[in-house]
Amino acid sequence: MTHSEENYLKVIYHLSSASPKGVNTNAIAAMMDTKASSVTDMIKKLAEKEMVLYQKYQGVSLTEQGLLAAKMIVRKHRLWEVFLVEKLDFSWDEVHDVAEELEHIKSEKLINKLDAFLNFPSEDPHGDPIPNQYGEIQKTDKQLLSEATVGKNYICVGVKDSSSAFLQYLNKQKIALGTPMKILEKETFDQTLLVEIEGEDKVLSHKIASNLYIN
Repeated sequence: MTHSEENYLKVIYHLSSASPKGVNTNAIAAMMDTKASSVTDMIKKLAEKEMVLYQKYQGVSLTEQGLLAAKMIVRKHRLWEVFLVEKLDFSWDEVHDVAEELEHIKSEKLINKLDAFLNFPSEDPHGDPIPNQYGEIQKTDKQLLSEATVGKNYICVGVKDSSSAFLQYLNKQKIALGTPMKILEKETFDQTLLVEIEGEDKVLSHKIASNLYIN
């Protein structure tokens, strides 16, 4: 497959978690920042390669073959992110764009060697699960900070928004994976949280809390 075809498969895979019955082509166009007509053309190509199914009014879904291919792209992306953070001292807000390029490397042997070299990590630096070489994913229990209970202790285990801007904000707030936090107060009006983090009380907006995973 071309890089473009792989990118489309990955986008459909990510969008399908919220739309399991079929992904809207307009949603794909928005994610890919392209025209709906371009999405339609690509869907036809992927359908010819038996990677996707398209039904009018129901949207696009991955075939079994397409799902495995998408998981392997995601696997490569997330393993490279782990490598960049753990071995090359990149920060977690720097790795996405580099991994976007590295994920298109075709060598299955290289990726399996990389996985072993990293001691088979189950999550990337943002807390997202890494599929194994068979496409299997180890699921972990987590919830959004916005759904947390006042008075309880939690640990940050992931981010919903992995954009550089959001991760840099978390760096300023000294929030990372593994950071313990206690919910002190929740404002009824706008759901703002008062959270104790590393001995400091911090105010986190509902938008911030809606993009942090805890358990």
